Amino acid sequence: MKAGHNSLSGLNSWLRMFRTGLVLLRYDALLPKETAHLLPPVPRAFAGLLRGMFARKTNLRPGERYAIALQQLGPAFIKLGQVLSTRGDIFGQQFIIDLAHLKDNLPAFPQSVAEASVVESLGKPVDAIFSHFGDVLGSASIAQAHEAILLDGRKVAVKILRPDIETVIASDIDMMVLAASMVVFFFPSTRRLEPVAFVDTVAQSLLLELDLRLEASACDEIGKIINTEPWMRAPKVVWHQVSRRVLVTEWAQGTPLSRPEALTLPGLAHKELADNLIRAFLSQALDHGAFHADLHEGNLFVSAPAQITAIDFGIIGRLRPKERRYLAEMLWGFLRRDYKRVAEVHFEAGYVPRHHNVDSFAQALRAVGEPVLGQKATEVSMGRLLTQLFEITAQFDMHLRPELVLLQKTMVSVEGVARRIYPEHDLWEAARPVVKDWISRELSPVVQTRRIVEKLISRLRTDDDEYNAPANRQAVELAALKVVAAQGRTFGLIALVVSVISLAVLIWLAVR
Repeated sequence: MKAGHNSLSGLNSWLRMFRTGLVLLRYDALLPKETAHLLPPVPRAFAGLLRGMFARKTNLRPGERYAIALQQLGPAFIKLGQVLSTRGDIFGQQFIIDLAHLKDNLPAFPQSVAEASVVESLGKPVDAIFSHFGDVLGSASIAQAHEAILLDGRKVAVKILRPDIETVIASDIDMMVLAASMVVFFFPSTRRLEPVAFVDTVAQSLLLELDLRLEASACDEIGKIINTEPWMRAPKVVWHQVSRRVLVTEWAQGTPLSRPEALTLPGLAHKELADNLIRAFLSQALDHGAFHADLHEGNLFVSAPAQITAIDFGIIGRLRPKERRYLAEMLWGFLRRDYKRVAEVHFEAGYVPRHHNVDSFAQALRAVGEPVLGQKATEVSMGRLLTQLFEITAQFDMHLRPELVLLQKTMVSVEGVARRIYPEHDLWEAARPVVKDWISRELSPVVQTRRIVEKLISRLRTDDDEYNAPANRQAVELAALKVVAAQGRTFGLIALVVSVISLAVLIWLAVR
């Protein structure tokens, strides 16, 4: 029975992928005519043949065609469109305008279905929970939101999963896994990009979005982090009105950034707003190791002068302490133009294979960093920069890191949104205060010394017998020597100051 189920699932995946190709071809979004001139002669002729056989005759712009195709293909592809729609600097402003409705303007399911879902999920009639249950506010790929007022008078947003969305997501995931496996099989050079691991990461994040209790937990966790900081806010969860398919949160103040009028609000400080977005994201990732991983315009509300409120915590990224240190040191190295240290961190993290040369990698990083650092966003070609980065990753055999997929995806989205808010935005200068504070706090000589000493003391206290073994005793002593050596410059400076003061006192006593 299980074998039959797997066989049926595999067949459905093939049919789904075939349908995906046909939909993209129908809207000329697989090998669009606008990019035909970039292809070699044979692939260009083949693409033209497919376009002539399947593509509809239309005067729609590329972004409009992609929007229609991605909307038809379902939630996973809509998520892809949301990422693409943040990169106006690469695809053009008209392209992202055409994709913008993918964020929160998809066709809504009926009000009656929404109310029935509330009753079934929360176990009470709608009027026993709300004094008012309004029409749809926004309808996205996985859920839609309604404005409502609780019986105690609080204005809230009610998020409800789409009917049968679980089946749709499962089908999308099966198809993406199959497609990733085929890419690896037919194009072995893509192995370093880890397409299967990438799909697994995306699939896990999509599955987590199907239980709104988990989103409520994430909203509460991240909200307690960011509500204590000056850069971003999160609405509070109404915990006694939460279930797997329904989530109620307090009302988010402001205007959705996805609306055209959002950036024309009176008194809006565009530069400060863009800075706050970057700093909020970096603070979450570096200081706390947990960050909102779906920060597109549809999930951000703004109000003057520079207040940002985030909603939709269905996708949360997490970084372990060592990954946070690697990220902070890389950013700090770029900010100081210390490309050798940036290269060393890549090798320490295992992002670059050991058989490569650190100095050569540092040289490649300098070629990337120097044209970008200190430049206004309008003076930097992100398309050219990304092409150069991709070439470098190939040259140095760098593999995609599945644990960093959400971080990289969110960084791309956040930087793109910041550019839209303030076209001349300088990502590096916006990042400097957060990264500098983290480096000062977490990597100072005193902090590192204290942590190593605490580890040594803890080990001695918890396992005296193990410590008494000669090999382990030698290891502990060696670690202690490394602490002293690593901090030698700091301690030497202190000793020098003390010596100078002592010498001055002796001279004063002698001449007195």
